[in-house]
Amino acid sequence: MIIGVPKETMDLEFRVSVTPAICGLLVKQGHRVLVQQGAGEGAGYTDAQYGAAGATIVADAADAWGAALVVKVKQPLPPEYQFLRPELQIFTYLHLAAEPELTRLLVERGVSAVAAETVQAPDGSLPALAPMSEIAGKMTLQVAAYYLSKYGGGIGKLLQSVVGVPPGHVVVVGGGTVGTAAARMALGVGASVTVMDRSHRRLTYLEEAIGGHLVTMLSNDASLAEMLPQADVVVGAVLVPGGRAPKVISRDLVKTMQPGSVVIDVSIDQGGCLETSRPTHHSDPVYIEEGVIHYCVVNMPGIVPRTSSHAYSSASYPYIAQIAALGVRKAAADTAIAAGVNVFGGQVTYPAVAMALGYPVTPLAGLLGAA
Repeated sequence: MIIGVPKETMDLEFRVSVTPAICGLLVKQGHRVLVQQGAGEGAGYTDAQYGAAGATIVADAADAWGAALVVKVKQPLPPEYQFLRPELQIFTYLHLAAEPELTRLLVERGVSAVAAETVQAPDGSLPALAPMSEIAGKMTLQVAAYYLSKYGGGIGKLLQSVVGVPPGHVVVVGGGTVGTAAARMALGVGASVTVMDRSHRRLTYLEEAIGGHLVTMLSNDASLAEMLPQADVVVGAVLVPGGRAPKVISRDLVKTMQPGSVVIDVSIDQGGCLETSRPTHHSDPVYIEEGVIHYCVVNMPGIVPRTSSHAYSSASYPYIAQIAALGVRKAAADTAIAAGVNVFGGQVTYPAVAMALGYPVTPLAGLLGAA
């Protein structure tokens, strides 16, 4: 199969979907890989490295998008909509519940769209999403530390304690991969950390896995109302796989937070879990709402493109290789890939996306069987 690797077009997005090492593996399997010129430069991978791995370097995005299978990091943006066509197969983070126009075009143009974030292993894990979630969770600490400082516009507080002065308080809402990584990092530097989640089972796991001075609380309106006024930093880490993130923190709750405190809504690519959240980008990452600094960058791991590209490419490779070998139709016999298919045959096949955007959900198995 011919595989296209376009250069990412999102604001200050330097990640690349396929590293030279993974490109070499795909070429050895008999595939032709078309890499757009400069696609890997932001992550430190040169065209020469791709050429040495067996890729064909193409000058234009149209050439890369002309492949049978296009592999990206972020969803297609409006300048790329012209490349969406019948029979195109695409593998990328789509986050369609927050992308009604893109979803409409994928449906109308008959694209077979596999969302990396909903590829689901038999144990329920999300193997292609997990690396980016971990990176984003770990990055919350450095983002919070900067914006909490006076130079960053914040309250002017250090997360770590010093003699006679208590540490900063980080409240993490959501105890999944993002929340776990954020809690570990914050505890590691000596911050006071509270993780809130609706699952008692998950909180029990976190206490056993992290331990130390971690405080856990069941997340509900009352407990959020208690904790948010005490927080210096709030990390929004709520995930509904494939669906819109629920607005668990209302504007009224944000109003109770300290002026100059910081919110980092990692759920923003699925719509955000705060009522006051709206998407931002690396060139203009924050805004102030109700006196609180909001960091809602939709491609947070793009700050560290070398690490992120390596992690994404490696985690996605098994699924990309299966789709390249068989095509989406046959590869979807693998339950993990089937869970990743969000749009197929002009229909929305992922229930959470259909529910969020008002489409009827069409079971993928029925579409495959009809063929």
